[in-house]
Amino acid sequence: MAARDGGRTERAFNAAMSGLHSARPTECVPAGPRLAALLPAFPPTGPRPMLATMAGFCVERGADPAACAEPVLDGTYRDLHDALEFARRWAAAGGAGDELPEADEKIIDDALMARLGGEAHEALRLALAWCSVEQWQPPALAVLCRSTEVRRRHASTLLPTCRDLAALERHDLKCLAYALAILDDEPLVVLHRPTGTGFEVRIGIGDNFQLHTLLAHVLVGGGHVPGTAPSAESVRLATDPEPAQGRTGAVATGAFELLAPDGERIWNEGLPDDIPVVWKDAASSCWTSRRTRAVGTPTGSSRCSRERLS
Repeated sequence: MAARDGGRTERAFNAAMSGLHSARPTECVPAGPRLAALLPAFPPTGPRPMLATMAGFCVERGADPAACAEPVLDGTYRDLHDALEFARRWAAAGGAGDELPEADEKIIDDALMARLGGEAHEALRLALAWCSVEQWQPPALAVLCRSTEVRRRHASTLLPTCRDLAALERHDLKCLAYALAILDDEPLVVLHRPTGTGFEVRIGIGDNFQLHTLLAHVLVGGGHVPGTAPSAESVRLATDPEPAQGRTGAVATGAFELLAPDGERIWNEGLPDDIPVVWKDAASSCWTSRRTRAVGTPTGSSRCSRERLS
């Protein structure tokens, strides 16, 4: 890379990619940051997502996610942004109802480049970003899912761009959007109307399935409210940092009906990040958990306690 020797760089790239498959974790630890550090100088039309994936592979085997995060996530943001610019130019040059193309490099030809306009090298970069942006998802997840600090530092910048691109419905970026939307150490007020009790919890949770399971574990399993607590295996799957290996026989049954302060249903398929913020000065979210369909708020005599979910 330093010598700007394309042939040697390509050979070294292929050798490194091949060598990682048999590398020991002790070798991956120092290799991850070194590979990530190459990304800013790597040609923007080269296989940058593959280089990022090599760094992410090392993170999964023990390399420091914080040391790899900035180059990987900067590259992710750049391709998300470039893919959106591709879509803008495509739409600007087309007619009404002209659908965006599929994200496949086979679409890149002279006609496409002419449609994008501008300098040829820039148009190629935008087209490649459109086609390869999903390849940034695994290395981005490798650093985001292993460091609260990485999420706090980068998520707010990436999430809006990720969601804007996903909204075009040409790329599957659900996992990346979920990782970026994780609420870390977020205060959440829980009101249980049938018993007139309230609880303040702090969450570090990725989706509402996890939230529902762990809330039932803490409130029902802890004896704070009546009901059937989730199984130990369901709780383990909701808290274990190691990815599940295949399907398990665990069955999780919903213990609550979850409602936002305005009475809207909070679906398990959603995210805690979707829960409305009602006290912006305190950065708190509030929702009601109830078993009946009656809508209301607890009285001033409600009991209150504090718990932590993560």
